[in-house]
Amino acid sequence: MSAGRHSPDDGRRAEIAALAEQLRPELHRYCARLMGSVIDGEDVVQDTLARALAASDERQDIGMLRAWLFRVAHNRALDLLRSRAIRTTEPMEAAGDVADDSAPDAVEMMMREEAVRTAVSRFTELSIPQRSVLILKDVLDEPLADIAALLDLTVDSVKAHLARGRARLAEINAVAGAQQAARPASDAVARYVALFNRRDWDGLRALLADDVRLHQSAHPVRVGAADVGMFFGIYATIDGIWLVPGWLEGREVIAVFEDRADPKPSYIMWLEWRHGNISVIRDYRYVRYVIADAELALAADSEQGRR
Repeated sequence: MSAGRHSPDDGRRAEIAALAEQLRPELHRYCARLMGSVIDGEDVVQDTLARALAASDERQDIGMLRAWLFRVAHNRALDLLRSRAIRTTEPMEAAGDVADDSAPDAVEMMMREEAVRTAVSRFTELSIPQRSVLILKDVLDEPLADIAALLDLTVDSVKAHLARGRARLAEINAVAGAQQAARPASDAVARYVALFNRRDWDGLRALLADDVRLHQSAHPVRVGAADVGMFFGIYATIDGIWLVPGWLEGREVIAVFEDRADPKPSYIMWLEWRHGNISVIRDYRYVRYVIADAELALAADSEQGRR
């Protein structure tokens, strides 16, 4: 084929990539709650979309892409959960009287709203069938028949899992403790944040390990201190960015404010360290939905630095 010409397969991959990108936030809402972690949920989404593009030549029906992506994401998440030895089955009981109307009643709406408000991490206290059904119905508002098809269940089984999941979630929320007190930042993260906020890009580059890796959503992974060092050059051109140490799901992260006066961060970064140097940077600038449902706590005393 001559240079500059594109094959039909190229157009197909572009179409799949565009559709998949539109579905990212919705896939993440499902995967984050299924995994009990907004960060692990994004890893599943990323893997799902990579698999979708790899299988683009096999997919004949673009109209079925949404259902197919959810099935791939669901199966990938289950693989990861099984590897953690999390229970995946539960005794079945008779289906409850669960509505599936386009105009649900007040009780139905209250249960759906509770699911949306519930902290992502609490979903791990449900069995996986309960978790999957409840997220798909109460968070994403999927029809019962579609949920049954996705999970390879009968509609009555879906209703049973939903009824039990709702009851269990109400119990979990009733006894859930208050959010943990803010923790102080580690010396390493505090130093990184201080250098960034002073715009000391050379100082930040000096922290990079020789084989450091930079992950930014669907962008190609950058490897090596020289290539990753360009990351700071890009931020040097952006005015107003302000970093604050924080904690998310037991991980120490960095909250990124696009304006120092903003009430909430726009996205996060997450660093991994080895022998005092940064070995991995995960920058979530291009997938800001990751922290939409997250319980992010700024590090102790960090608010004083924003005033």
